[in-house]
Order: sequence, then structure tokens, then C-alpha cells
Amino acid sequence: MSTPASPAPVSSVVAGSPVPGGRTVSSTNPAHLDRVVGEVVLAGADTFVAGAEAARKAQEGWAAVPAPVRGRAIAHIGRLVEDNAEALARLVTDEIGKPYAEALGEVREIVDTCDFFLGEGRRLYGQTVPSEMPDKQLFTFRKPVGAVAIITAGNFPVAVPSWYIVPALLAGNTVVWKPAEYSAVVSAAFHELFVRGGGLPDGVFNVVHADGAATSEGLARALEAGLVDKVGFTGSSPVGREIGALTGRHLQNACLELGGKNPLVVTPSADLDLAVEGALFSGFGTAGQRCTSLGTVIVHASVHEEFLRRLDAAVAGAAVGDPREDVLMGPLLDAKFAERYEEYLTWVQPHHRVRGAQGRITADNPRAGFVGDPAAGLFYHPVVVDGVRPGDRLFDEETFGPVIGVTTYETLAEAVDLANAPGYGLSSAIYTADATEAFTFRDRIGAGMVSINNSTSGAEAHLPFGGNGKSGNGSRQSGIWVLDQFTRWQSVNWDYSGRLQKAQMDVVELVPDTTFRLPG
Repeated sequence: MSTPASPAPVSSVVAGSPVPGGRTVSSTNPAHLDRVVGEVVLAGADTFVAGAEAARKAQEGWAAVPAPVRGRAIAHIGRLVEDNAEALARLVTDEIGKPYAEALGEVREIVDTCDFFLGEGRRLYGQTVPSEMPDKQLFTFRKPVGAVAIITAGNFPVAVPSWYIVPALLAGNTVVWKPAEYSAVVSAAFHELFVRGGGLPDGVFNVVHADGAATSEGLARALEAGLVDKVGFTGSSPVGREIGALTGRHLQNACLELGGKNPLVVTPSADLDLAVEGALFSGFGTAGQRCTSLGTVIVHASVHEEFLRRLDAAVAGAAVGDPREDVLMGPLLDAKFAERYEEYLTWVQPHHRVRGAQGRITADNPRAGFVGDPAAGLFYHPVVVDGVRPGDRLFDEETFGPVIGVTTYETLAEAVDLANAPGYGLSSAIYTADATEAFTFRDRIGAGMVSINNSTSGAEAHLPFGGNGKSGNGSRQSGIWVLDQFTRWQSVNWDYSGRLQKAQMDVVELVPDTTFRLPG
């Protein structure tokens, strides 16, 4: 019996054709490190530039396709993704270790995004605006930005890219996309589903697999050559700063969705069991590797000890292990994230109180009830650190992994100050039964997203997603708001009076009678 042929290595696709050559690396399953999910050919900066050139060349023709037709293409993509949802979700689980239920929910996010935007092809509305002059009409139109470069992280390898790529394509833009190297196999499947489902012409959607250095060089060269009109980036705040500075030199404003240090406030009136459930998922869903993952729980002093007692029990009882099983938390995404997470654990200070075990789960450092074989993958204990405070790195900085801090407060004003103190502004949550507390928190928090009696994580496809401060530059994804990232407003004034009418100079004014008085 013959041995099945290994799948072809994943390579970049530019203008509809695979790009040969380059360094090949293995993408492994973080839950089973001995299992290779696929081989990935990493391209150089030249390929990124070629992808931008292909997008630039295809853009005029794609923009000429009527917007409702582009909307139907998005509809077809959504249906093909839906038909392949389970297979794509299993691939997400295999390549990045995300629990299958979460992975399936992530794939559903693509479908929801397509379902929302398929109708926007008939609603790329402008306005008819009354003029201050006779025989003149004013109009506004949305125009596509042009060729866009999208760079995304691998913790949400298919949902987050869809937030950029679906509206970009719908609005008449073309795309060169650089996904994370450690999720390249999933990214290749995503790209193929989009191209096949949408019937996209060559060059409309290009994918380039490259490391950070090649991407940085390629993006800089593409911007310098005028090949890229917009950059979208999801990733760390330090890299986001660099991309923002680079695009700023070219008079562009990147769409930046960066890290978070997301607070969750627990008030005296909170349903503590609900708050614990929210903190558990916020902190340890996707093993704490979300931009919206919980950073610090800010608990009122009167319920601090009781909340911690319940949270400790919930963390101890949470299922951790093989992501193909029914678990809260699987492995870390990749070895580089495991190494970084171990550094975060060195930030624990003498005034902190670590609840339970910490570090990698092993035979010598076991976790009760672990699902599967901990030695097979990058599995770590979920950690709660009580007593964090401003000035501590665990309080001030994003920790991309399964660790959350806890601190206390006395007044709501103090809680809000603590929530805003790290300077991030992505997501936030408050658990309360008091409407005044909820509205006060909503008004004073600096985060772009606020949950009341819900977790810091979880976004719906028709609500704006994004942050402020260290979490981004105020740009938003999802819903109709993302269209402002991928379109430019064009204003038109049409004068059919047959003469030159000068705005603000030739305006006819009515003359009021200011001397009139009523009798008596």
C-alpha cells in the first residue's frame, strides 16, 4: 500500500499564482508538538512588494465591478465558509491550539461578517445635500481607498482578517495580506475559500507568508513606491507604533488594533457567581491570548475575599488540556509566546499573592484533572495574582497569556482611575446591579468597548470594535463604522445656473423686520 503524499507546502499567492522559493519552516500543533500541520515557504520583501503591485494593478478593474455585485461575491464567500465551517475550525484547533468550541465560534464570525456586509453593497450610501445657492446641488460619494495591506496576528487567524478583508473587498479595494507565520496553514485555507467563494479575479486578494523582518522591509518599500494606500494591522502595541510612524511619513493613517490591559470591576451589588464566570472566560479563554483578555480584576474591598474564594474554586475546577476536548483552555499558541509568558511570571513581586500553581504543567508541576498529556504540548497553569497595584509591571503592561491580576478599591471613582491607569483603552467590564454605577463607569472609562455584566472578550460583527490610547489610534473595525477605514468621502457640487456662483459670497439673504412689535 502506497504512503499518502504529503500536502504541498503552503506558499504565498500573488496575482493568482503560487510564489516558489524561500525558506521553509514547519507549522506544528502546540498541543502535540510532534505533529506537523504543514510546511510553510516564507517569502522575502520582494514578494510583499510584488503582492502590493498585483493589488494595485487589479484595483481599478475590481472597483469598476458594481458594488451590489461585489456584495453578492461576499455572500457567496459566506456560504462557502459556512459549508466548510467544521473543517476550518478543526484546522484552527490543530494549528494554534484554540479549543474547538472557540474555533467554531471564530469561523462563525466570518459568516456573520459576510452576512452583514453582503447588503452593504447596496448601501454604500452618499448624501444629497441642499445648497445655499439656487440651481445648484451638492452630493457626497464613498470611494474605495485603493490597494490595502493587511497584517494580522494568529490568535484569531480567520475572524480578525475577515474584519478587514470583507469590508475592504466590498468597498472596491484590493488586498495584500500578511498573516502570522505560526497560523499559515489556516491562513492558506482562508485565502482559498475567499478566492473560490467570491470568484475573485487574480490580484484582487493576494497572500504573502513572511517573517517580521521581510514584512517590515516589504511594507516600507511598497509605501515608498506608492503601491499601498491603506494599512490595517492587528498585533502588539510596540509594533503598532512602528507601523503608525511609517504610514504617517507617507501621510496615511493606519487602522491599528493593538493590545489591551482590560479591566473588570466588581461592585458590592454584583452577582459574584456571574462575575467569577465572566472573569474566568475573560482571563483564560484562548489561554489569555486575546487582545481583549482580562488584565486586572478591580474588586470592591467589601467583597474582595469572597470573590477571590469563588474565583480560586472556579480556576481550580476549570478544564485545561487537549483543545479537541471540552476545555476552557488549551496550550499557548507557539513556543515564542510560551517563552514570553514565562517572563511575565518573573514580574511577580513580594507584595503579590499568587493563587495556586504557576508555570508549565508537567509531571513535576501537575494540574488536577488535566485533559490529555501535558508533556505533549505548551500547556501552562492559569494564574491569579492578588495585590497588584499601579507601578507593578503585572498591573501596567499587557500580559499575553493565562495570568490575571486582582486589586481592590473603596469608591467607584477610585475603581475608574485604576481601570484607566495603564493607559490602554480597548475593552472593559463592570459587574453591578446599580444603574447609576453602570452609567458612571460607561461615561468615565477610556476604553472603546464597555460590557455591563458580561466579559471583556466577545464581539459581535455589527458593533464597532477597537480601542484608544495604547490599544489603537481610534480606528474601528466591524459594522458600518469600518467603512470609514476603507473608503474616502468625495464631495461634488453641480452648478447648473449658467453663471459662476461663489460660495459664502453670492448668498442671497432674507431681510427680517427687526422693528416689528406686537400691540400692547
